[in-house]
Amino acid sequence: MDFAWTEAQQRRWDEIVAFAQNALDHAIRERDASETFLPENWQKIAQQGILGLHVPVEYGGQGLDLLSAVHGAEALGYGCPDNGLTLAVNSQMWAVQETILAFGSPAQKQRYLPGLVAGTLIGADAVTEPDAGSDAFSLQTRATPTEGGYLLNGHKHFITMAPLADLFIVYATRDPQIGRWGVSAFLVERNTPGLRTSAHRPKMGVRTVPMGDVWFEDALVPAENRLGPEGAGAGVFTESMNWERSFIFASHVGSMARQLEQTIAYACERQQFKQPIGKFQSVANRLVEMKLRLESARFYLYKAAWLKEQGQSAALEAAMAKLIISEHFLESSLDAIRVFGGRGYLTETEIERDLRDAVGGRHLWRHVRYPAPGYCANAGPLSDALPHPTCPRTQRRTPPRKRRDALSGAQPQLCGAL
Repeated sequence: MDFAWTEAQQRRWDEIVAFAQNALDHAIRERDASETFLPENWQKIAQQGILGLHVPVEYGGQGLDLLSAVHGAEALGYGCPDNGLTLAVNSQMWAVQETILAFGSPAQKQRYLPGLVAGTLIGADAVTEPDAGSDAFSLQTRATPTEGGYLLNGHKHFITMAPLADLFIVYATRDPQIGRWGVSAFLVERNTPGLRTSAHRPKMGVRTVPMGDVWFEDALVPAENRLGPEGAGAGVFTESMNWERSFIFASHVGSMARQLEQTIAYACERQQFKQPIGKFQSVANRLVEMKLRLESARFYLYKAAWLKEQGQSAALEAAMAKLIISEHFLESSLDAIRVFGGRGYLTETEIERDLRDAVGGRHLWRHVRYPAPGYCANAGPLSDALPHPTCPRTQRRTPPRKRRDALSGAQPQLCGAL
């Protein structure tokens, strides 16, 4: 793995940072207070080519390699202090566009990707339901086959960009009783009769990106809008989550770099006892911890991108990247407030907003679990290594290979991966 940037990659970083610092509206404090999303900022980002960093040229994108695209998303976070806007951009780039690229038919790609890249369409990933959060495959939204397509009935909530989205990737099941095997994925347009969305739901952080609910009431989706084969929705979702988990917080890494620079500058400027507060060991220790977290977050982000670029599985690294970046952004935001002291608590300094935004990443976007072939449905991808109270595979301390052999016929209702 080589994460040294070429001159072209560094030049692109500088261009994106300069664009974000100069072209995007930075009345962020007021928009955060009023929970206002600016469509013109979205259009500017699209015109800069950022939405299409990793989309092939034939669909209007830049066709960059994955590491370069992730590096560009990080640059956007460094230059743009609006964490809500950058979260929405990354959500579309990785959870929507990559899923269409991976599973869409040629007609679907041609119909939707150019508009998504150009900013004339906004995409949303409609997974979460009132009773299906981290347990994603307990979803209740039904897809009933009918003449010409499927009738969708159900309720999705906590959907990023739902009040504004033009296109939804929706996961629905023919029968909730058969779990993952009944799930299919669909591309559903906003103007579909029977689809309605809520207004924006006020929230603690990332307040500049709208979030809401989506309802389907006999919404007829044409058969040609099914994404992938019927019953393959679990596989579509798993791959989509690998992309989303890996890179949705790419811009947060840029935010952490900007946050660290601001905190160091303040620690050098602020004087107490006739010396900069950065000379006090307790403050210096916090700055060191922030730097370590930043470099750790970068490594796992880049490693996931490198593995996927090499065509290797990055399922574990994707989960690790999302966990580490969300945890580290939260902890570093707390340390930034500690260094700034009372000033950090005031909204006018714009330090506390990072903390509120980081809480959302840590507690709302982080917890999605999906069983996949070879993984324990109870414990997740680390089931061979970590004990779990209800899974027979992990109640024994035998080596993983021997455990699999010994339990190959054991109670599949408790461990769906056997």
